[in-house]
Amino acid sequence: MPNNEDNHAVDTLMNYPIAAALAYFSVGILLLIVCLACFEWVTRYKCWDEIRKGNVAVAMATGGKIFGICNVFRYAIQAQSAIYESIGWAALGFVLLLAGYFLFEFLTPVIRVDDEIAKDNRAVGLISFLVSISLSFIIGSSITYGD
Repeated sequence: MPNNEDNHAVDTLMNYPIAAALAYFSVGILLLIVCLACFEWVTRYKCWDEIRKGNVAVAMATGGKIFGICNVFRYAIQAQSAIYESIGWAALGFVLLLAGYFLFEFLTPVIRVDDEIAKDNRAVGLISFLVSISLSFIIGSSITYGD
């Protein structure tokens, strides 16, 4: 576990714009990979296998998730003064985005969203895309609410 001296060194390094940009970019890419792996784990289909097959609905839904995750991270970075706080808020934002995904599936009982996306139902893929993006703005705004 890093001590306060290590945190101070990182905070000092973050005062340099290039170092800060590289740090946020690196952490953002790592978190994006982890978050996408979580989404892959909870969906009934394999995103990248379906995209390789040309499933446009999966591509739209996955693209919405990528945009949503990155947009939440953007708000978290913009709102916080330390990278540690940004990571914490980004993680919370992702959990809320994931909850929104489950809520979307729950609130559409007449169709099984994952099954329809796996069948390349582009209408459902588009709605999933837009839900992820829309929720990311709500989540992001809630992260920056106190600023």
